[in-house]
Amino acid sequence: MLVTISRLYGASLEGKDGRVGTVKDVLFDGQDWKVRYLDVDTGKWLPGRRVILSPAVVHSADHANQQLTVPLTRQQVEDSPPLEAEIPVSRQKEMELARYYAWGTYWASLEASRGKAETQGTSNLRSTRAVSGYHIRAMDGEIGHVDDFIMDDEAWENGPWEIRYLIVDTGRWLPGRHVLVPPLWAESIDWETRRVEVGLTRELIERSPEYDPEEPVNRRYEEVLYDYYGRPRYWAGSGHAV
Repeated sequence: MLVTISRLYGASLEGKDGRVGTVKDVLFDGQDWKVRYLDVDTGKWLPGRRVILSPAVVHSADHANQQLTVPLTRQQVEDSPPLEAEIPVSRQKEMELARYYAWGTYWASLEASRGKAETQGTSNLRSTRAVSGYHIRAMDGEIGHVDDFIMDDEAWENGPWEIRYLIVDTGRWLPGRHVLVPPLWAESIDWETRRVEVGLTRELIERSPEYDPEEPVNRRYEEVLYDYYGRPRYWAGSGHAV
C-alpha cells in the first residue's frame, strides 16, 4: 500500500505499556530516499527529550486511525541514548542506538555499494518536513514545489520503507494540479538552495497523469504513469503483489 508521509505526522506510537509518543517528522537517506527513522514527540511524560526510532521496530500500522504499534516499553525509550534536539544525527549516535535497540545497521550495505570512505562517519539524513516546499526545476524552468511524499509501506515486512514519489504542486503554472515524480529520477538535489532538478521538460510534467490527493495511488495508476514516461517499473520482478 502507498501512503502519504503527512499521514504519519501525529500518528501515535503505542508501546507495550502505553503511548510512547507521536510522530513529528520522518528522516530519510538523502541519496536513496529510504526512510531511516521516525522522529518522535514524547509529549508530557518525557518532556524536552528527542527520540528517534527505526521503522524496523514498528510491528503494525493502522493508517486510518493514525496508530503504529511498537514492541517497546516506556522505560526502554527513556533509557535510550540521548540525542541533541537541534543537531543532525551522527553516524556515531546511530551506532549507539542500533546497539541499544538491537536493530540492524543499514549503512553496512551502503558501504558495500558506495564505498566505506564515502559513508563512514556520515549519515546523510534529511527531514521530510524540511524538504517539503523544495522547488522542482525541470530542464527548461521551474514547474512547482514538493507538497508531500508517498511512501511504500509494503516494506514494513520486506525491508526498509521507501519514498516512492514526490507529490508536486504545480502552483502558479497549473493552479490546483498535482503530479507525481519519483525522487530517484532526480538528477540532483541542492540542499542549500532547496531545489530538486529533474531531467524532464515542463511540458512533459504538465501533461503527465494527474494525481488526486483524495484518492489512493493504485498499481493501475502507477502503470499509466511509468508507461507515460517510458521508464522501467520499479516493481518488475520484485514479487510484490500487483
